[in-house]
Amino acid sequence: MDYFWPLLMCAALLVGIFTGYPVAMVLAGVGVIFAFLADVPILFLSTGVSRTFSGILSNWLLIAVPLFVFMGLMLEKSGIAQRLLRSLAGLLGPLPGGYAFAVAIIGIVMAASTGIIGASVVLMGVLALPVMLQNRYDPRLATGIIASTGTLGILIPPSIMLVILGDTLRISVGDLFAGAMIPGLLLGALYVVYLIFVAIFRPESMPPLPAGERMPFGRAVIQLIRDLLAPMLLILVVLGSIIAGIATPTEAAALGALGAFLLALVSRQLTWRQFVEVLNETTRTTAMIMFVMIGATIFSVIFRKLGGDTMIADALGVEDAGTNPYWVMFLIMAFVFVLGMFLDWVEITFIVMPIVAPIIAGLDFGLGQEQILLWFAILFAVNLQTSFLTPPFGYALFYIRGIAPPEIGTRVIYRGIIPFVIIQLTALLLTIVYPQLALWLPAKLLG
Repeated sequence: MDYFWPLLMCAALLVGIFTGYPVAMVLAGVGVIFAFLADVPILFLSTGVSRTFSGILSNWLLIAVPLFVFMGLMLEKSGIAQRLLRSLAGLLGPLPGGYAFAVAIIGIVMAASTGIIGASVVLMGVLALPVMLQNRYDPRLATGIIASTGTLGILIPPSIMLVILGDTLRISVGDLFAGAMIPGLLLGALYVVYLIFVAIFRPESMPPLPAGERMPFGRAVIQLIRDLLAPMLLILVVLGSIIAGIATPTEAAALGALGAFLLALVSRQLTWRQFVEVLNETTRTTAMIMFVMIGATIFSVIFRKLGGDTMIADALGVEDAGTNPYWVMFLIMAFVFVLGMFLDWVEITFIVMPIVAPIIAGLDFGLGQEQILLWFAILFAVNLQTSFLTPPFGYALFYIRGIAPPEIGTRVIYRGIIPFVIIQLTALLLTIVYPQLALWLPAKLLG
């Protein structure tokens, strides 16, 4: 068999991942073991070492990762989400589904401010889920909207995933941020449209708040404007400086981290203990990402040496003259979607992207190569957002299960997430059919 070693390497990787052993160690270990089994020259392993030092450890762009993580965690401590939820719920409370609309809007705002999925889902679940259940919301709708809007931070910039994709594909992070803006907002808008349909045709599943819990309209508007001012200003500073070319992603991330820290101080909700917790969590998250990057580098170097990239190209039919490039795109997106049911976005990005990106770049979509890579990166990011929601290992589902009351079972959460996964796939399909959703804004702003 021509592809004996690459196939065996893939099988070993899957077995290693499902054993529960750290993914970074599995990736590096499988790469080194198969280098010896397949009699790869030992000096060839130095390629992985040199890429680790030159492409990861000395990469200034990746400094943005811990800074964006710190920014998101610090904003969580500032109490912005709590204040926004109160003011939005007071404003929208008289409407059917007012609390659900408030959660969706806050999810979009916080996604453009934090990008920390676990923190967003848990925070919104703790704040909103008890109130929604108390007001007789359908548990499936309540858990579904919290989990889905909490994952928008992985797509709407500033997003850690987009920084990683920019480094992996060697394309501008500013382009990626601009390209992800419309698909991310489109996805948030589709969530809101779905809630509107539910409010019209099934109002009993999302009743309005009781009159005694509503806030006077004028007071709610004033409070909302006040509570939105700080996060909007921070978003403008971070994203605006990157897209306008005033600052690099690393410099903008530093501004964002400083701004979030000052907001937490001004809110008087930051304690020394919380500050230490934020530093610890930032260190853990950054270390996890870096170790996976190093392990994936070793794995991909050996995988390509053994013909793995050729195997995947043959499986996709890239060399066949009559193969439709959109069919290849569909197969890759379907493969990534299935992987998202079992793996985290970090592993999928570092394992799959370096292998499939050159294949996609060589296809004819009627676009330039840089445009194809940018478009594909946005499609990849939209697709990977589903990995947080798809059973059996959707992280957002575990977060919701951990904070939901005992009567809300896992089956209820799984059923509640189905329409939102369909909405995500709809947004993915629209971005495939209309590439300008991802390409228009970068071209307009950055040329």
